[in-house]
Amino acid sequence: MLKQRLQQKLLQKLSPQQIQMIKLLEIPTMLLEQRIKKELEENPILEEVEQTEPQTEPEIVLPDDNQEGNDDEFSIEDYMNDDDIPSYKLYSSNASPDDKREEIPFSTGISFHEHLENQLGMADLTEREKQLGFYLIGNIDEDGYIRRKLTAIADDIAFSLGIETNEDELERILYVIQEFDPPGVGARDLQECLLIQIKAKEQQNEITKIAYKILKYHFDEFIKKHYDKIASKLNLSDEKLKLAIDEILKLNPKPGGSFTDPYDQSAQHIIPDFILDYEDGEFRLNLNSRNVPELRISKEYADMLESYSYNKEFSNSQEREAIAFVKQKIESAKWFIDALKQRQNTLLTTMQAILDYQKEYFRDGDESKLKPMILKDVAEKTGLDISTISRVANSKYIQTHFGIFPLKHFFSEGMQTDSGEEVSTREIKKILAECVDNEDKRNPLTDEELMEILKGKGYPIARRTVAKYREQLGIPVARLRKELN
Repeated sequence: MLKQRLQQKLLQKLSPQQIQMIKLLEIPTMLLEQRIKKELEENPILEEVEQTEPQTEPEIVLPDDNQEGNDDEFSIEDYMNDDDIPSYKLYSSNASPDDKREEIPFSTGISFHEHLENQLGMADLTEREKQLGFYLIGNIDEDGYIRRKLTAIADDIAFSLGIETNEDELERILYVIQEFDPPGVGARDLQECLLIQIKAKEQQNEITKIAYKILKYHFDEFIKKHYDKIASKLNLSDEKLKLAIDEILKLNPKPGGSFTDPYDQSAQHIIPDFILDYEDGEFRLNLNSRNVPELRISKEYADMLESYSYNKEFSNSQEREAIAFVKQKIESAKWFIDALKQRQNTLLTTMQAILDYQKEYFRDGDESKLKPMILKDVAEKTGLDISTISRVANSKYIQTHFGIFPLKHFFSEGMQTDSGEEVSTREIKKILAECVDNEDKRNPLTDEELMEILKGKGYPIARRTVAKYREQLGIPVARLRKELN
């Protein structure tokens, strides 16, 4: 039996320009300058205006309307118009007149691995041992640990360096590396890392010896905070146990963390996308676009079009190809300039909506005044799509008089109190953190007890929700928060 079915599908395809606009909207200010420089390199029509130059557009003399031309020729008016291609400037108009550009010096030190390799070069080892040592250092991660099995490293050395070695030889060299600075480097796990550091203590006294025994023989009880068992097995008083625990807590669980790789992109400074000033009870919001250059159409290419407009009848095929190239690049330049303007307007519109929504918070920075706000709220206020708001909020920062914050910081869900008032979940998390900070560390509050405290303050939430908020705050369970006095 033959069946016929009529089906309609609604498909939305984005043009290449729209895709590029989305990408331009997503990038932060720190990368915008690089994106503009790339466009300047790829499009000769665009040029950067020096700040000392007058802000004027190239004057184009257009041909008479009665001048005849071929059907395949284009009108210059379509591509060179002062209204279509305005002077575009981002930085000066958005900066305070008394702002001064500050250059932050950046010094590059040696990396963590270079620090270890320098020490290996001075170690009393043979050339073979140093060669193996360099390979071992290459397997140390940024935290300072060597987590690969020595047998696997030995196999890699045989394949890559052609040197036959074994686990015992590598372990002897590893013990030498473990004596390097910073203490604890080259450990294979946390226990070994702490043991290396406690043994390196210059002043070995009774407390450090007790701390060593705890780490060596009772490590599982220590990480689970079963202090009663440790005290019983080692026959320790509460005072000595506390002193030994305090000695252990002074050790560094990530010895490599004290070094910052100068080439690590994640270690770069945050450059705010917005600057918010609050003076005399009024807000002043600006885009931080000081390093973004002013763009315009190149005068040389404008003169080329002007020359062509007077000599159409003499143009040959080669000239026509050149003009077609200029036409394409002008369209691209116009789009890019307009896209930058649209990006600027979208960012300011979105941030202004967030500012209006969270005005009470931006006055003094009190997190308790943060209203529940989701992407939909800002989208409805601006008339923009939710996906657009999401792209603006992603990886963007604002500088306020009380600090620099990501835009995501101002978004949070809400809940109703017993009185019917809607509050941000951020406020609940703040109260939860305060309860944990003020608790008796000898008898920490359980999730059930925290739930009852929050209910008493007018926040009726379930125990599993308390556990979720606690985990989001990075607070461990009550058993792991227990301390000795």
